[in-house]
Amino acid sequence: MTTQPEISFAKIDVPKKGTVILLSSEDGLSATARRCDPAGVLDNAFRVAGFEGKSGTSAEILTPQGADCDRIVVLGLGKSTALTEHSWLKLGGVAFSHARKSVEISIILDAAGVDAGASEAASVASGILLRAYAFTKYKTKKDEEDTAEDRKPPHFTILCADPTKTRKAFAEVQGVVDGVLLARDLVNEPANILGPVEFADHASALESLGVKVEILTDKDMKKLGMGALLGVAQGSPRPARMAVMSWNGGKAEEKPIAFIGKGVVFDTGGNSIKSASGMEDMKGDMGGAAAVTGLMHALAARKAKANVVGIIACVENSVDGHAQRPGDIVTSMSGQTIEVLNTDAEGRLILADALWYCNQRFEPKLMIDLATLTGAVMVALGQHHAGLFSNDDELATRLLTAGLATQEKLWRMPLGAEYDKLIDSKNADMKNIGGRYGGSITAAQFLQRFVKDTPWAHLDIAGTAMGSPSSEFNQSWGSGFGVRLLDRLVRDNYET
Repeated sequence: MTTQPEISFAKIDVPKKGTVILLSSEDGLSATARRCDPAGVLDNAFRVAGFEGKSGTSAEILTPQGADCDRIVVLGLGKSTALTEHSWLKLGGVAFSHARKSVEISIILDAAGVDAGASEAASVASGILLRAYAFTKYKTKKDEEDTAEDRKPPHFTILCADPTKTRKAFAEVQGVVDGVLLARDLVNEPANILGPVEFADHASALESLGVKVEILTDKDMKKLGMGALLGVAQGSPRPARMAVMSWNGGKAEEKPIAFIGKGVVFDTGGNSIKSASGMEDMKGDMGGAAAVTGLMHALAARKAKANVVGIIACVENSVDGHAQRPGDIVTSMSGQTIEVLNTDAEGRLILADALWYCNQRFEPKLMIDLATLTGAVMVALGQHHAGLFSNDDELATRLLTAGLATQEKLWRMPLGAEYDKLIDSKNADMKNIGGRYGGSITAAQFLQRFVKDTPWAHLDIAGTAMGSPSSEFNQSWGSGFGVRLLDRLVRDNYET
């Protein structure tokens, strides 16, 4: 929601203006970096600051009068042998934080013992854009400098070994960055603005990128027998919507892979109402659907060579005289009946119908659902890992690997017959809660009853999609978690 920085790439040289950001590994500065310091002041600044190029450290000086640039910032890289793709992404975010109100910023991607190529430079650029994001759409009072008509967005020039290759590498990942920012926007939007219909409209906007989008109305879903999903929606005057997004970038005969997102635009808990404290955060209970929408944007923008289906089930879980009651029994699209013992366990109800619909219609190679499903997963894992549940070891391993590569980390949790028994009901085929213990597991067991034998994974992102700890490249309440993770999964395993 902010004006994004401008980014360009050029050959490594000595910048002539603005702020210059140099890099230093523990082996020291490069020869080019030394040329930016003709007065020889950096060594003394390093000594005074105790700067040794360790990761996460920095040193800063104002340049002497007569120097070409205004300010020099040196960022520590740590050991040159320990640098990863994630290191360069973080570096971009840190570089943005040191730019402050500078208009022209140059980053020299060169340090002793470091071989930074096109992909590393593209990661730095991605980190800059991700860190620059701030949700300011509804702020009417801003800093005077930010509202000045002549205020220009900062311009970053990344000085690298091969600008042409870097531009190409960045073009391939910029769509992914845009997908993350779209997901953040959706999570941050207040629920009075973003209802189920409006969410579906955002999905429809992806048609401009070549995504085929079909919107199912509440009437369509009633005809399909989606009693579990519609039972959640019946307490709100805002009708439910399901957006079905298809990207056909693979071979025509290839079955798609499918991603399904929970899109509860606001969750009061229904008649099992939540406490008032923190309820405002429930505008983010559609983080799974936001991630799926952002992912479809990313895949289409980079022209992914894969057939992919993205489905988002959008409802509002509200309270009025029509809202479902604890003890109600609903019939899902699968024909299985569900005793609703807690109306605040609503995400699994809408996903039950969405998973069944996806499986029946598309017969996908695999299905992955994302949902801010349980507080229990946060008790188990905190906010640095999302919970992973799967009926397929190969799929689980691929997801874990993608999570390590992107540092959108997952931790595999168990499934089993012992847990499954906890959701058996005396009055219906199943109940929607399983008791006090293992809440995230019994929720996953519930979902598994709607996937048949299709390889499937469930990602419980309650702790990572909203209100998660800030990082070098995310200062937003809505993190966009899952977009980079799943784009990497597709890129590394399912493109033709």
